[in-house]
Amino acid sequence: MSGIQLSRVIRADAADLIAANSASQDYHLPWVTSFTDQTGFDNWFSGGLTGSNVGLIAREVASIQIAGVVNINEIVMGAFRSAYLGYYGMSNFARARLMTDAVRAAVIYAFSELKLHRVEANIQPGNIASIALVRRLGFKQEGFSPRYLRINGEWRDHERWALLADMPG
Repeated sequence: MSGIQLSRVIRADAADLIAANSASQDYHLPWVTSFTDQTGFDNWFSGGLTGSNVGLIAREVASIQIAGVVNINEIVMGAFRSAYLGYYGMSNFARARLMTDAVRAAVIYAFSELKLHRVEANIQPGNIASIALVRRLGFKQEGFSPRYLRINGEWRDHERWALLADMPG
């Protein structure tokens, strides 16, 4: 049985998510800058209302505390059936492998509910924990993208990892 419960974010999650992000800012850097106020939550939340993004939160079953966030972004259907996967965990659950459970559940959701063929995770080369996570789930490294994404004012290199619905994982 999984130690997490993964669900689509709802407005009622705002206070818990803002508090969890605020407490984990140092843990998230330099990999991601997470929102820490209501405006940031509202901007993130609105992207999942009408756009091609799905925001998911993972809560630890035992405590109901937020263990992390998983985003399925830039969903493209048609012949492509693909999306980008982004995720981050909270510091109070570091190394508990709850994010492995959360990302696994999100991938299952992407393949079974959204009917995607491919999910791609782009990860900074120095983010050893994140690379280990996708490896555990069967993602394969497909390439390297120099200066791929702007984070905290800097263009950062990323490794490109992907998993296909019909790949053993």
